[in-house]
Amino acid sequence: MSTEENAPQAAEPWWTNAVFYQIYPRSFSDSNGDGVGDLGGVRERLGYLELLGVDALWLSPVMRSPMADHGYDVSDPRDIDPLFGDLDVMTALVEEAHARKIKVTMDLVPNHTSSEHPWFRAALAAAPGSPERARYLFRDGRGPDGAEPPNNWPSIFGGPAWTRVTEADGSPGQWYLHIFAREQPDLNWDNPEVAEDLAKTLRFWLDRGVDGFRIDVAHGMAKPEGLPDHDWDTNRLMRNDDDDPRFNNPGVHEIHRRLRKVMDEYPGTVAVGEIWVRDNERFGQYIRPDELHLGFNFRLAEAEFGAEPVRAAIENSMAAVAGVGGTPTWTLSNHDVEREVTRYGGGRVGTDRARAMALVELALPGATFVYNGAELGLPNVELPDAALQDPVWERSGHTERGRDGCRVPLPWEGGAPPFGFTSGASPWLPMPPEWAPLTVEAQLEDLGSMLTLYRTALDLRATRPEFSGAEIDWYGSPPSCLAFRRRGGLICALNASDAPIPMPPGEVLLASVPLTAGELPPNAAVWLV
Repeated sequence: MSTEENAPQAAEPWWTNAVFYQIYPRSFSDSNGDGVGDLGGVRERLGYLELLGVDALWLSPVMRSPMADHGYDVSDPRDIDPLFGDLDVMTALVEEAHARKIKVTMDLVPNHTSSEHPWFRAALAAAPGSPERARYLFRDGRGPDGAEPPNNWPSIFGGPAWTRVTEADGSPGQWYLHIFAREQPDLNWDNPEVAEDLAKTLRFWLDRGVDGFRIDVAHGMAKPEGLPDHDWDTNRLMRNDDDDPRFNNPGVHEIHRRLRKVMDEYPGTVAVGEIWVRDNERFGQYIRPDELHLGFNFRLAEAEFGAEPVRAAIENSMAAVAGVGGTPTWTLSNHDVEREVTRYGGGRVGTDRARAMALVELALPGATFVYNGAELGLPNVELPDAALQDPVWERSGHTERGRDGCRVPLPWEGGAPPFGFTSGASPWLPMPPEWAPLTVEAQLEDLGSMLTLYRTALDLRATRPEFSGAEIDWYGSPPSCLAFRRRGGLICALNASDAPIPMPPGEVLLASVPLTAGELPPNAAVWLV
């Protein structure tokens, strides 16, 4: 036997098969009674997260912010917003999570800052052409007296992507670019100060024990030279297309290489990019060995419930990383996406399908991201107009309801709102009374609950050798069904048809619904070995 065959295999990084649990902090658990979830609430629920069996947490933004976009408008990237706690609470959370063998990652927002950031305040006070304005994308307007925006780009949230400022002398002045809300001015990534400041932010948190970052708008940052007009077919809100000049410009890859060099100073840490790029070759470029470790692929979250669209999403996601030797990622929902129970039809059917898709997702090789509340089977909530807070609602002129419906706080215990989420009178978004059967308390001892299904599935995934191997093999299946096998021996079958089907051969490890007579019911999935 050769020396190479005798050589020990290098251990895979922890994140290659990790289950990340996304916490939307303001909706997870409130420790001080103000109606908004916070880091103290996360600390109090670490026992629950350990019981659930996740490997890592992803905290949506907790950095200092005026909250124009619920934390994605950062005014100080090296501090905790008082709404969520302080640096001491964050440090304690990281230490206590580590004691439970749970990693902690947090959101990073490098595309833009808050309009309340000291840099942007200085830019407004400075003159056109000044170093202060060079950190952002200020431009003179077009038309008579510069009264028209510099180009025709729309904002992701609706309306123009430009806002005009008033100069120090009171005259109408330049315009600044904001791909998102006007309170989120885009940074100029051609300015070396911007890259230097990001590196400082990375080291600040990594030195405090944070295990990595989810990079917001990782396909943004770099802008095309000259900021040219674009022939928009329509100004769709939250548009993410490969021909969009606001995103996926080639210069973004050098930004990620600089970020990766800092991450490599801290072995074992991870950078996960939010990458809304559909072309697989271009997607794969983001996770080359010297760029991001992982990239969010949203195909599975976008797929309709059905064997063909689900299989296509799986094949596409695996192909997107195969060419660069990357790790696939899977998610069914997040704070920007309608919850799967609702997306799959709502009610009993939506719940059954969400249970089935949880088993499909957790059977796949790679890293998985579970959005808080998915393990409880929470649906989207149809909120009253007066309760809506997403900037999309205002920016669209009240034509787009935004993402608040998937951000309603989690129900923990009791029979009526606020279900133990807060000791205060009311949470920041109203909770529906009909969630009483969906509380953590109600589901923990219910062997048939969604929570029990997730706990069991995560335990099996972490402990059974059948969940090994980076590839899958597809089985022949009846129409509207699919089945695949992990190289370790796990078989996963999904019945998306309207009738029961015969079970594949093997011993049942876990099923999304009770099984009878050797058949897999409609809207169900099963694991076999």
